[in-house]
Amino acid sequence: MTTRRIVLTRSAALVGAASSGLLLPQIVRAQAAKVRVGFMLPYTGTFAQLGVAIENGFRLALNEQGGKLGGREVEFFKVDDESNPAKGIENASRLVERDKVDVLIGTVHSGVQMGIHKVARDTGVLNLIPNAGVHVATRAQCAPNVFRTSFSNSQPTLALGKAMVDRGHKKAVWITWNYAAGDEAFEGFEKSYTAAGGTIVKKLGLPFPNVEFQALLTEIASLKPDAVACFFAGGGAAKFLRDFHAAGLSKNIQLYGSGFLTEGVLDAAGEAANGVLTTMHYSDSLDTPRNKAFRLEYAKTFKLQPDVYAVQGYDTGLLLLQGAKAVGGDLSNKKALYAAMEGATIDSPRGKWTMSKAHNPVQDMYLRKVEKGENKVIGIAQKAVADPATGCRMG
Repeated sequence: MTTRRIVLTRSAALVGAASSGLLLPQIVRAQAAKVRVGFMLPYTGTFAQLGVAIENGFRLALNEQGGKLGGREVEFFKVDDESNPAKGIENASRLVERDKVDVLIGTVHSGVQMGIHKVARDTGVLNLIPNAGVHVATRAQCAPNVFRTSFSNSQPTLALGKAMVDRGHKKAVWITWNYAAGDEAFEGFEKSYTAAGGTIVKKLGLPFPNVEFQALLTEIASLKPDAVACFFAGGGAAKFLRDFHAAGLSKNIQLYGSGFLTEGVLDAAGEAANGVLTTMHYSDSLDTPRNKAFRLEYAKTFKLQPDVYAVQGYDTGLLLLQGAKAVGGDLSNKKALYAAMEGATIDSPRGKWTMSKAHNPVQDMYLRKVEKGENKVIGIAQKAVADPATGCRMG
């Protein structure tokens, strides 16, 4: 697959400066060069819509600041990662070694992210993670040049346990796919739920991406818990919601989940999603001036409604803008660049958040309830939720 280069602007002034480069001091010539930003995102397949939303959000953030980073023009390079972990290292290396990007933005799929992560650690290129929640990236393999602007897989469920117990649901069954994201989501749920005084009656799982839930739903019915908590996403989440409802469980058992259970699937789930409670760092319905302004501008610019992935892309842009401004566009000044990004407060549509020492967002988690086809925010489940950053030793 070839890399497609997109040149945002061709400035006559820049061309002139380049042609007379020998007359300019070295630092000025460096500053005249464009910042090379590489997108390694899914543009085909199941996650294509997510990749587009992330890129759109990033571009919107830059456009709001004149399309520049620290006063420098920007040149974009793109690779479709195909959500294929086997190509992760190859594709990331292409952007870094052939296209010489200053910043690598990616990705959605945690398996692909691990390929990017290896390349970032090996080469020192700045990597901004706009979605993949895999724990190790900001835990045991944390790195000075790797920043995440989304969440760790356990963050939403770290806020779930107390919300459940506060509503009188003290006996719960957990269910998910048997894979890394499900295991990491369970970590957050187990910690928060047991700390709040809840008891996990049973942990259920099935192979990813199996969606034959009936046998496990029958088992849940026989266990008669107060609640069920889960981690599912995408088409599998929609089917789980429909099957849970069709089995009659929603009449007597409250269903909870990490916010991805109901993110982007409400049309597919229909009435089966009504009343489901989730914890998440964003909701379309967040009633704040900042979110409303963002949603209006995004819709006007792209003729699409933004989602959590667009917000994460937007915040990736905001973070990079802050860092670039602090170093006057000189991204080679890595010590100062990283210090500025570590100390940043991001005024996001999700609400203001800060960066942890391990380079993962410290952010509020909202409690949301599905009502009339929307994830309605009914409160803050927990403020300033931080991933524990277990094993992180920042070099």
